[in-house]
Amino acid sequence: MPAYPAGANILSTYGPQNPAYASVGQELTLSSDEGKLSISIDLGTTFSGVAYGSSRIAGGAVQQILVWPGTSEHYRKIPTCLLYDDTGKVLAWGLEAKNAGPLPGTMKCEWFKLFLEPHALRDQSAADPRLPPLPPGKKPVHVITDFLLFMWEYARERITQEIGAVADLDSADVWLTVPAAWDAKGGDLMRDAALHGGLVRSAHAGDVNWRNRLHIITEPEAAAVHCAHLTDLHKLKPSQTFMICDAGGGTVDLAVYKIIGQTAHLEIAEMCARSGANCGSLFLDLRFRELVRVLLTEHPAHLDAASLAYFQNAFSETDKLAYRGRSDDADTMFNFTCFNVEDPDDPSVGLINGELCIPGNLLRREVFDPVVNQVLSLIEEQMHKVDAPVDALLLVGGFSGSEYLFRRVEEQFGARVKVIARPPDADTATPRGAAQYGLARRQLVSSIVAPRSYMMKVKLPAEAEDHMRRPAYVGQNNAGIAICENRLQYLVAKGAILRKGCVPPLRAAFAKFSQTSQDRIFVATLYTSDVDKIMRYTDEGETTELCKWTVDISSLPSFQENANLPKPHGFYTDFELGLELDSAEVRGVLLYEGQEWGRVVFDFFG
Repeated sequence: MPAYPAGANILSTYGPQNPAYASVGQELTLSSDEGKLSISIDLGTTFSGVAYGSSRIAGGAVQQILVWPGTSEHYRKIPTCLLYDDTGKVLAWGLEAKNAGPLPGTMKCEWFKLFLEPHALRDQSAADPRLPPLPPGKKPVHVITDFLLFMWEYARERITQEIGAVADLDSADVWLTVPAAWDAKGGDLMRDAALHGGLVRSAHAGDVNWRNRLHIITEPEAAAVHCAHLTDLHKLKPSQTFMICDAGGGTVDLAVYKIIGQTAHLEIAEMCARSGANCGSLFLDLRFRELVRVLLTEHPAHLDAASLAYFQNAFSETDKLAYRGRSDDADTMFNFTCFNVEDPDDPSVGLINGELCIPGNLLRREVFDPVVNQVLSLIEEQMHKVDAPVDALLLVGGFSGSEYLFRRVEEQFGARVKVIARPPDADTATPRGAAQYGLARRQLVSSIVAPRSYMMKVKLPAEAEDHMRRPAYVGQNNAGIAICENRLQYLVAKGAILRKGCVPPLRAAFAKFSQTSQDRIFVATLYTSDVDKIMRYTDEGETTELCKWTVDISSLPSFQENANLPKPHGFYTDFELGLELDSAEVRGVLLYEGQEWGRVVFDFFG
């Protein structure tokens, strides 16, 4: 790549300022949704890709963009990288940004997606300190918007060139992938970035629902769709389970699914909470870089930014995935050519004739094992969450191509899991699966198996059973009505198969007695339990108090109506509390006559 002067705009061919984009897709029309285009964007921590498909293109087979700016070669994914000038203007993106050498007044921005992981969003100080700084004045969502904007405009151009005028890109469904462990806040920020990046737009006059064409899908869910069309998965029978381990550049995401439909009408349900951690292949690069720093402490000529980047790139492009582990321990030396020609020899630290030579056992101990062991621990923890054997473990994502990782997974889990496999196109399973999801006429991952019970500790009118079984719990309220305390009101029982997202939410009816108009707070204690049986009272089995759910009902019409009238003996307000459950979090919803009046998030699975 040529050296560009500071401040030069090298996006003139591919950026949105190109007037050619004004007409892209405007004249492309399609009369039926049957041939509607489905486009997926897999924004990864280190690499990103785009896939697309339509029932009228290539027999419905999903296609990928392989031609990218800055190279004549084909790439299934490109680096998630931006190059900014000192005013915050984007100079390059993707391969051109990654390959740009150090330029005065410029700043290379990578790995910014990790700023949106849940712990970093809840506490900015929890963000990994090794993440590069963001450009001045930019927040993570701004950087993501910038990258999506340029990637999307280029993708529009490429898709138009590759398929011709056969579909309307402005009316396409767009699927954006997010890590499994992200909560709703991270997904909402990603959605905002995508909308500002122009991934969807109004296709015609009166198109008021155009934002609904943007969909968020988790990475393992998309990968599961890709795997669902493969032979290994079709060998599984109803009620059997499989785990997706999506090992990418920044994150490793895990999800377990249960087959609940027949093979001819395959349907799968998420078995338990998704999980994930920042232990992708990027962290091999960071550990390798730190190892080089330690080895060459006394040789600063090889520790400038350009040299470290050169060492890291050589490791990432060759040995990172090919490394085999203990078989490379004793006799194998890994050689990395130095960027600078000065100070070429010091055999005591491995500098020999201008190369840094690192023995395999040192690489394994300092670089590979700490990261691979973390992945294995994640898989182990996920298996413990499932009350059933895992029949297949499918590894996808770029990191799944690591020979050492795959071998260690086989060693640790081979005796417990019948099938451990990397499906075809494992490195691009996420974008392919997301595009396929959009092409399907039904929702493949349509359900979730509740990982635990959710119930409330409430006071309810006493029944005959309460007087007989728990007389000590029965008392009278201010209106003289017999009330039973320590009752459990279930919102969902462990093992229940729920429609994904619980839309409409699971709901239970409640009534709040108010002595005066100031008595407007309803408090229910929310409990979770791993006990399979349904319990009536809090003392019937082990429960864990999750939180006190405090609900202000003063805005409800019936409360306001009664509060404004004389009620010397008090009054009741009827309402419903609902539960929305997905694999990232649990949300509570206040409902009145079927309408939502408030919500709160009270449990995170990440």
